[in-house]
Amino acid sequence: MSRLIAASSVLALLTACANPDVVDVKKLGDEELSCEQIREEIYEAEKFEDKARDEKGVTGKNVAAALFFWPAMLVTYNNAGEAIEAAKDRKERLTRIGDKKGCKL
Repeated sequence: MSRLIAASSVLALLTACANPDVVDVKKLGDEELSCEQIREEIYEAEKFEDKARDEKGVTGKNVAAALFFWPAMLVTYNNAGEAIEAAKDRKERLTRIGDKKGCKL
């Protein structure tokens, strides 16, 4: 029973520290977006990227994770890296779609 509690606690700590949301690179209907909607989606992707970069920096949560449970910090950094890459890919995709439509982005 104590192993189950310990395993559950470790799993909870790992998932609690992996905060940054990973944006979907492709969304249904991207090709039909107007130029203004594309600009808004790019802005949203930039916000996701900024949030992920903030999570990757020196935060109180990351310092606590490093001190008390360093694997959680590694999970957070890995998740943040995935979130940053997904946001970049999303912006590139939207930019290509906007270019095809002649949007000024």
